[in-house]
Amino acid sequence: MGLLSDALESCVNLVAAVIALIMLTIAERPADDEHAFGHGKAEYFSSAIEGGMIVLAAFSIIWSALPRLIHPQPLENVGIGLLVAAGASGINFAVALILLKNGRKNNSITLEADGKHLMTDVWTSAGVFLGIGLVSLTGWLILDGMVAIGVALNILFAGYHLIRRSAAGLLDAGIPEADLLKIIKALESLKSQNLDYHSLLTRQAGRRKFIELHLLLPGAWTIQKGHDLAEKSKKIYGIF
Repeated sequence: MGLLSDALESCVNLVAAVIALIMLTIAERPADDEHAFGHGKAEYFSSAIEGGMIVLAAFSIIWSALPRLIHPQPLENVGIGLLVAAGASGINFAVALILLKNGRKNNSITLEADGKHLMTDVWTSAGVFLGIGLVSLTGWLILDGMVAIGVALNILFAGYHLIRRSAAGLLDAGIPEADLLKIIKALESLKSQNLDYHSLLTRQAGRRKFIELHLLLPGAWTIQKGHDLAEKSKKIYGIF
């Protein structure tokens, strides 16, 4: 059951990766007349679909494992399965590190979600190896089903996290607090020049961040002077 749960998770990984590739292609499309703000939110659909698939896989594993708790079965022919699982885990670990690194670098929720998903699969495989080892050492066949359910709960948590984060993006959640503090710091520094602001709003769509505010300038300023100040702030704070 542990190997079966690991195999189901790997199937989900494959389908999720294909969906992620399609959605990233859509997200990279430039803005057009119908989508003036671009297509960045396509990334959230990808991570939401992936989260949903993870949740379904977790419940499928639990459904299959429950009978093993009631009627434990001896393990058979696990040698080849363990070798395949070990090899797949090594590949998943390497790919997960690459995806996580590039996801954070490019601020892509799709790459980061896929990386976290694969890393979850690595820990899942480790749990399976541990469970099979314990069954072999103790002879407690019930551990097989228990490990499978434990793996499913771990997968379920990862799926919930992805769905929650995707929902926040689709509902126009604000940008991360660290970025918001940079913006506030830049705006507060302008008060020494007799400038003020209010109604600061932010949102994020994929890799793009949107900032909206009302900036109050001295009446004697020209538009050009205000523009020059904005360009100078970009270079100093690097927030836009």
